[in-house]
Amino acid sequence: MKTLIEELEQLLDGGTAHVGLNEATADIPFDLLGEKPHNLPYSIWQLVEHIRIAQWDMLEFSIDGSHKSPKWPDAYWPEETAPADKNMWDKTLRQIEDDLEAFIELIQTKDLYEPIPHGTGQNLLREALQIADHATYHIAEIVIMRRLLGIWKNS
Repeated sequence: MKTLIEELEQLLDGGTAHVGLNEATADIPFDLLGEKPHNLPYSIWQLVEHIRIAQWDMLEFSIDGSHKSPKWPDAYWPEETAPADKNMWDKTLRQIEDDLEAFIELIQTKDLYEPIPHGTGQNLLREALQIADHATYHIAEIVIMRRLLGIWKNS
């Protein structure tokens, strides 16, 4: 079990086969966070904020039987294309990190296979894999957007 938890921790923290969120969001010029390159339907800010909202929802679902998820899909995506200011951007990145740390602590201390009492068969293992899968998908989109904007390594 210890090996599985260590592997999940590594996967949740960005894994080893791809770029993690910290690398994907490092050194993005603030004025480009709201750009929608090549007619894409969202900006980097909207993707990062979407990751935050979805991860927060999965964490809260895992620990709080009275948690009410946001309305899908609208409440999982910010309407504004860019953060109001750098503080808002930093706060979003910090919350993603804090919520991820809280989820990792959860999988270190609870039974991964025990059904979540208020769920419909979900368990912490499923939630961990879903958090990692969801974030990885959108992190790849961030990297592609950075390439299109000419702000990725060797763009």
